[in-house]
Amino acid sequence: MSDLSGDTGSVAPPHLIFIRHGETDWNAEGRMQGHRDIELNDKGRAQARRNGKALKAHVETAGLALEDFHFAASPMLRTLETMRIVCEELGRGPGDFTVDERLREITFGTWEGHTIPELRAHSPELVARRKADKWGFVPPEGESYKMLAGRIEAWLATVTQPTVVVSHGGVMRVVRGRLTGVAEAEIPSLDTPQDEFFVWNGSQLDWV
Repeated sequence: MSDLSGDTGSVAPPHLIFIRHGETDWNAEGRMQGHRDIELNDKGRAQARRNGKALKAHVETAGLALEDFHFAASPMLRTLETMRIVCEELGRGPGDFTVDERLREITFGTWEGHTIPELRAHSPELVARRKADKWGFVPPEGESYKMLAGRIEAWLATVTQPTVVVSHGGVMRVVRGRLTGVAEAEIPSLDTPQDEFFVWNGSQLDWV
């Protein structure tokens, strides 16, 4: 697949602020969530509020106008709640954003709800295959990062105005990797913090 960073003028978004949803109990336990609809825990709500406050300060410091930004979120419970908290901190209405199915997390299929140690105990061969090729590995009834990249690239190609997005760790990895030209094999291991967000200004990515 192509590296979007090489053609930022026509493919990559002009200005993108990417927020990962706050922590859930499954995040804390190391359980694969994927398409399972798990709510934020109290720490996750505090992280979302922190990101909302930090975004408000960033916008003011950078001299940006929030009315120029489109707001979009994954349809999962954890992302919707995160977006509503962010909107509250920004003084926006709780429903003042669009929902995009393409922003759903990568699905881990039958592995969802399990930790890696649990999976290693009964499917050691598959876990070893995943470790050797996280980009191309497809969990049983699941999705690979390569497959995820296909739908995320399709979404990125439609982002033609400044956008604030709330989505997931897997999506964050792919978007960050594509914008900055990270090698595909390295994308699945990129950090995905929940207590800060990244800002892409059309040519450079920074964390806030």
